[in-house]
Amino acid sequence: MKKQLQVQQILLDQINIPIKLFTSFQTLGLDETDVMLILQVQQFQQKGIGFPTPAELSDNMTINEEQCSNLLRKLIQKGVLVIEKNNNKETEKISEVYSLNELWEKLYTEKEDKTEEHADGTIFVLFEQEFGRPLSPFEIETINGWLDEDKQAASLIKAALRESVLMGKLNFKYIDRILREWHKKGIHTVEQARDASKKFHGNQTTKQEGHRTKRDTSFYYNWLEGED
Repeated sequence: MKKQLQVQQILLDQINIPIKLFTSFQTLGLDETDVMLILQVQQFQQKGIGFPTPAELSDNMTINEEQCSNLLRKLIQKGVLVIEKNNNKETEKISEVYSLNELWEKLYTEKEDKTEEHADGTIFVLFEQEFGRPLSPFEIETINGWLDEDKQAASLIKAALRESVLMGKLNFKYIDRILREWHKKGIHTVEQARDASKKFHGNQTTKQEGHRTKRDTSFYYNWLEGED
């Protein structure tokens, strides 16, 4: 009887792991530590903890809390780990949870050619260079939203980032506003964005000429000459 109870406990103390995760994780640019972190997230979720902290996750691994935070950020950048809002109807509280649905979808869906959009691990690097710090998980989600939900071209997002830098308004709300304005005006290419930016800055300069010495704004247009 005791032996039977032990076996039952072992069977209950399991998590379901798709074999394809073990055989195909490298195709998603993941390594063994990434996979172990994913499994840790999954086992916490099985316990009802949808948003475990880096400290909680690292307690079960051989990496420290900071390394765990960096790995989580990397997984979010790659789009295999997503932070979602969870609305509890009973308590009327909104909380965050990790979702692995994108990971499973990527594993079991034929990979499309998204050279324009997702050869942009570079887009996250560019944002971090301009902001001078690592991006937060929510900022990473915002960029992924522009790419995947709004279907914005990576090159256009980079153009909006550069425009915000030139305007001295480096924040995500302003970049989002630029992208929305461009979308309303039917601007879908970098070339169209360049033309719109030239007109905008030209109008701003004209307005200032009447009461001030004209500023040299030539440096504003450096990025308009082409992509790096």
